[in-house]
Amino acid sequence: MEPKIIIHGGFFSESGTNDDVKHAKQEALREIVARSYAYLKTHTAVEAVAYAVSLLEDCDLFNAGTGSQIQSDGKIRMSAAIMDGVTSKFAGVINIEDVKNPVRIAERLLEYEDSVLGGPEALSFARGMGMEHYDPEIPQRRQEFEEKSVAAARKGTVGCVALDGKGRLAAATSTGGKGFEMPGRISDSATVAGNYANSFAAVSCTGVGENIVSAAVAAKIVTRVTDGLPLAEAADKTMKELKAFDGFAGVIGISAKGEIYHVDSHPYMVWAAFSSGVETF
Repeated sequence: MEPKIIIHGGFFSESGTNDDVKHAKQEALREIVARSYAYLKTHTAVEAVAYAVSLLEDCDLFNAGTGSQIQSDGKIRMSAAIMDGVTSKFAGVINIEDVKNPVRIAERLLEYEDSVLGGPEALSFARGMGMEHYDPEIPQRRQEFEEKSVAAARKGTVGCVALDGKGRLAAATSTGGKGFEMPGRISDSATVAGNYANSFAAVSCTGVGENIVSAAVAAKIVTRVTDGLPLAEAADKTMKELKAFDGFAGVIGISAKGEIYHVDSHPYMVWAAFSSGVETF
């Protein structure tokens, strides 16, 4: 089977109407998806999604890892998750501070029975696995925080879905939050509403976390594919259900049949895909 991969960088609306920023994000996604596709060809789907999301976390153009939003108390707290479609194992970290790559901690937690950790305990686990102190704050986020000018910056998340050469699926998602949120708020990214995979399909979401949780978006799409719907039909049906409460979300997904699909409730999600050597954006 030909490997396939798709990534997203959240909604472009988080950076306003600056065309230079949009172009920079598009170029970054093109580079990251190409590197991740090359990696996928010699690695499993679950290894590849962790790799791709770690690259997205390292790029300060996106709201995950380096460049994460600052919460109302002036601190950065990040969340990330990964799910292996082969084992149906989900792992994640919620509201972790002072680390570089939350997705790498989620990846390691796949090996443990207690696979979702939050707050100080998640940080303790990260230090135990050798992850050193890292400040993900960048000057732009501090300026936005001080000016309280991030009203449009609240829909940023990064994610990756992959299908490897042996037909295995996986999904990973990471976020730096929505900015100015109440400390303790939990996003969709480290839940099955925002990140879900099984042997039939894998999905990663971005948007307003509360909306995504309310609609159980990722898990619902994957369940519908499992029940026989084509990926595009399953995704479109789920997205239509968001309209009942004016939900805001974006989705990327791949099915075991090789279907690859993306859809959003507003046409601003930035994404990139790589399949059969052909890049689309």
